[in-house]
Amino acid sequence: MKLNSIQPAEGSKRSRKRVGRGIGSGLGKTGGRGHKGQKSRSGGFTKSGFEGGQMPLQRRLPKVGFNSAVNTFTRELRLYQINGLDAEVIDLDVLKNAGVVPRSTRRVKVINTGELTRAVTLKGIDVTAGAAKAIEAAGGKVE
Repeated sequence: MKLNSIQPAEGSKRSRKRVGRGIGSGLGKTGGRGHKGQKSRSGGFTKSGFEGGQMPLQRRLPKVGFNSAVNTFTRELRLYQINGLDAEVIDLDVLKNAGVVPRSTRRVKVINTGELTRAVTLKGIDVTAGAAKAIEAAGGKVE
């Protein structure tokens, strides 16, 4: 087999319909659009979800859920992620430069997941009670 000899399977590709090309084509005159009406005309379209004036489904159903704007700027940091950083003093800029949190992050909270094996100092970062105990047990401190 050669790449230049590969072809699609027989009958898998159909030629496109050429509408409005005479009565003998079977798609002449109205060109498969039926008679009159908005959908038969050029430029005639309806907005998606439009149900002919009836109250559309997306408006009949109640609103559900909530997306907090706070979540876009807040991130959680786990104890084991701090191990991978080479800085002794860790603040928001260190985390952003290391690529641990996105640049858009404004607030970080450390949670007690995994183990911390070295002493670090956290500045300007929120810490849960369990994480604070683990950091102090490893010889670090929270400012």
